[in-house]
Amino acid sequence: MRAVVTGGAGFIGSHVVDALLARGGEVHVLDDFSRGKPENVAAGVRVHEADIRGDAGHVFDEVQPEVCFHLAAQADVRVSVERPDFDADVNVIGTLHVLEAARANGTKIVFSSTGGAIYGECEGPAREDHPRVPLAPYGVSKLAGEEYIAAYNRLYGSGHVSLRFGNVYGPRQDPKGEAGVVAIFMSRLREGEAPKMFGDGTQTRDYVYVGDAVAATLAGAEHAGGVLNIGTGIETSVLDLYERIQRVAGVQREPEFTEARPGELQRSVLDASLAKRELGWEPEHSLDEGLAETWAWISSP
Repeated sequence: MRAVVTGGAGFIGSHVVDALLARGGEVHVLDDFSRGKPENVAAGVRVHEADIRGDAGHVFDEVQPEVCFHLAAQADVRVSVERPDFDADVNVIGTLHVLEAARANGTKIVFSSTGGAIYGECEGPAREDHPRVPLAPYGVSKLAGEEYIAAYNRLYGSGHVSLRFGNVYGPRQDPKGEAGVVAIFMSRLREGEAPKMFGDGTQTRDYVYVGDAVAATLAGAEHAGGVLNIGTGIETSVLDLYERIQRVAGVQREPEFTEARPGELQRSVLDASLAKRELGWEPEHSLDEGLAETWAWISSP
């Protein structure tokens, strides 16, 4: 497989690159390194330091990829609220440039989307047909990307796939990011600091280990097209998550509670039964197993 991974120097993208290399594929990374790190990229990978908003067409014309795993994004909810124009420029206009580059080169796209930010509050595991009620521009921009992808599938007969991920965690997650609560908590424990917990900690999320997210991403390349949830179907509160992190870290420290963030989701969990039927995908890592692997990485010298 000859593939381009946009955002391939980032958290999930670099793991996708590693998995493609393990399969013997020809892998190209398209990344502007605004968030990605050069050390995340394995040897033997051709790196195109470029921006999807202006350079996707040139890179695709040169590489002529069979598949594009599109993970480049503005992924910080707070940034999307403060700078919705920038968020839309990267996540909507950038995705359109990738779509046009793919159309010109006959490339299939597997798009990294989001479940929680699109569905809004969940009363139980949300299926793909759950009402879409994003609470922040980030969710709106990801949903817009999905809709453009669906329109291109209808208009041009392409088979692009959108994967709505739960909260992905694991090695290489940025502890300075807004969404990486596992990395943030672990980093603070490693530094001897008290993790900060917003609200009362009862808000829940669906945590998916990065290795499982990558397996779903690669399986998406073989799918005929559409939207699929990638989650565990299990709700875990922030309080429970922190207890589990303390156990795997062997460290006990009282968290610092602070005011709840305005607009934060209280419940988010995904029904991934469609992915099981159509991709043959199921998560292989329990939360405790994934946390143990993440702590081993974040605590290493």
